Formats: sequence, structure tokens, C-alpha cells
Amino acid sequence: MRDIGIEVKKPEGTCNDECCPFHGHLSIRGQILTGRVVKVYGKTAVIERELIKYVPKYERYMRKRSKLHVHNPDCIRAKVGDIVRVGECRPISKTKSFVILEVVSSAGN
Repeated sequence: MRDIGIEVKKPEGTCNDECCPFHGHLSIRGQILTGRVVKVYGKTAVIERELIKYVPKYERYMRKRSKLHVHNPDCIRAKVGDIVRVGECRPISKTKSFVILEVVSSAGN
């Protein structure tokens, strides 16, 4: 298992995925984000991030949501409802430029 240079919990499982940062050759650089998994299909997961922005005109805060397509390696297998930490990588496909690094909390917890 490779050391990716980021303080995350290593996955227990193994995989033969080339796009896995721990068992493949994918390097992580750039942003590290946290979000909740809302959909999983194939090796792709959709995470949703909630952003809170201050609007000076109305002197209030506004909630915004942002969805992001990420790669879900076989050794991690995030499920719907999990809170995950993702890292930026090279473009894997047209819409995927992030990969799941760890599951912070499971859907049951």
C-alpha cells in the first residue's frame, strides 16, 4: 500500500484499480473537500457539499449546495449517506477530477 502524503485512515480492503490512490498510480494534489454521498453508480459517487455564504445586502447568510462527481475505489466502497473526504487528482473522465480518500462517518452512525 502506497503512502499518499495525506493524513487519512488507510482502507482495510485491497483492489486492483489503477485509479486508486492507495493501490494504483493516482497522485493526489490540490483541494481536500468533505461532503455527503447522495448517489452511487458503478465506480462513481456523487457527493453534495453545503456552503454557507454571507449576503451583505440583506445582512443574512445563504445556504448553497454543490454536487461533485468523484471516483469511488473498490477498497473504500462508500455508500449513500456516508460523510467522505475527497482529494483532487488528474481528470479521470469528463466529469471526475476527485477521488474518495476515506469515509469519515458511516450512514448508520
